[in-house]
Amino acid sequence: MRAAPIDRFLRVAGLAEREEAEAAPPGPGVAGNARLTSSTAAVLFVLLAIEGVTILSLDSLLTPHIFVGVVLIPPVLLKVASTGYRLVRYYRGSAPYVRKGPPPILLRVLGPLLVLSTGALLATGVALLVIGPGDGLAGGLHKVSFIVFFAVTSVHVLAHIRKVPAQTAADWKPATRLTGATGRRAVVVGSLVAGLALGAVAIAYDGAWAHRSHRGETAAVAP
Repeated sequence: MRAAPIDRFLRVAGLAEREEAEAAPPGPGVAGNARLTSSTAAVLFVLLAIEGVTILSLDSLLTPHIFVGVVLIPPVLLKVASTGYRLVRYYRGSAPYVRKGPPPILLRVLGPLLVLSTGALLATGVALLVIGPGDGLAGGLHKVSFIVFFAVTSVHVLAHIRKVPAQTAADWKPATRLTGATGRRAVVVGSLVAGLALGAVAIAYDGAWAHRSHRGETAAVAP
């Protein structure tokens, strides 16, 4: 069967993972990790899409921008933990993870940059929330980290967009669940609930930003 254009592109770009037929089944633990990572990625994709919409009109959507930016923090930490766990198990020689293989080389190269830019984006956003509006160092770093984050994340999303929907749905459909599905679903939902709670706290705290539009300020916004 001929590969679809997007599959050929991913292979040429070094973004395609090995086909399952090329290796022995990696095991249920590896599959569970992949499903947890995909479910978390799906949550992040939706939240980032909403956050992207708020950027289009920050004067009127500043409060939702701050809220969603803070909500992102727990799911981001969960995503870093699940992908980091896979890499640690692979490089420590765990047989199931070795059979699965590492992520594509380009994603491994960009991985640290993705983690650092994401961390910088969220950290400077929180700093701006605490400091308040202004054109200081935190605002400049927030803008720069967003540019890097957007570029690297675009590549990351392109590499995984084909498989994430199926892997995400698998843990939520009774017919395709694996051992540990209940725990994985609980962790994903828990990260979102924790994010919503933090977002509510952030909105209650954003007094300086709430009055930004009335002062006519145009500083970078948080997070």
